[in-house]
Amino acid sequence: MNEQGLRGELRKDEPLAGHTSWRVGGPARYFYRPADAADLVAFLRRVEPSEPLLWIGLGSNLLVADDGFPGTVIQTVGRLNVLKRTGDTRLYAEAGVSSARLARFAVRQGLVGVEFLAGIPGTVGGALAMNAGAWGGETWTHVVRVRTVDRWGQVRERTPDDFDVGYRAVHGPQGEWFLAVEVDLTPGDGEAAQRRIRDLLAARARAQPVGLPSCGSVFRNPPGDHAARLIEAAGLKGRRIGGAQVSPKHANFIINTGTASASDIQRLMALVQTEVERSAGVCLVPEVKQIGGAWR
Repeated sequence: MNEQGLRGELRKDEPLAGHTSWRVGGPARYFYRPADAADLVAFLRRVEPSEPLLWIGLGSNLLVADDGFPGTVIQTVGRLNVLKRTGDTRLYAEAGVSSARLARFAVRQGLVGVEFLAGIPGTVGGALAMNAGAWGGETWTHVVRVRTVDRWGQVRERTPDDFDVGYRAVHGPQGEWFLAVEVDLTPGDGEAAQRRIRDLLAARARAQPVGLPSCGSVFRNPPGDHAARLIEAAGLKGRRIGGAQVSPKHANFIINTGTASASDIQRLMALVQTEVERSAGVCLVPEVKQIGGAWR
């Protein structure tokens, strides 16, 4: 790859365990941190068309296999970080902005509607890709337009009409990734919204294993039920395989107790699916995106 003229940071054989919230994952063949959106476009125009690409932000909701990723990882967090007000009720955020930063910026601007993002441990790009949500809120409810880029560096402006948005799933034009979003919010009481954020974070800390390596919620809630309830009812709270454990605090979290491998986590996820299907007749669908390795 010709690196001349690029302003970002390119590494080879970069271990991904340091870039995922589960703290597991083997090396990426190449790992690129662009200087900004323009540099990312220049980089994509130089990547071989056959090169596998993986985009990550904070590395949450992601399980990378122990043998790593045989391609190029592009990390956006801290790099695609433009966040600004664009109108009376509109904000613009690039893909690498953390969800929590967007939520706090909004309430400081006296705009409400995305407080729920404060408790989601990911970036705007990831929130768009999976329609992240919590406490009754969902990301795409507020989207006016998005900016995307394809692997050849072609940038496009798109609207929600270009996407099929559902529960923790978003399907759109193939081969495009999110660069930025413009959201439309509601004027409101900023101080009350800040209190709501504090209350949501406190509730999260009470109910979830905050501070321990995890990916967030592992499985989608099935219609009319909760994955955590089904997992607990199957007697799986606290169950371990190697260094991976179903959280004793919240059954829809799998934590790395300090020595887990990606294989440990994969096998524990499969066990949870098998036991819940056996006991309740429900096939739990993972929220987490798995990169490499075997899958049920």
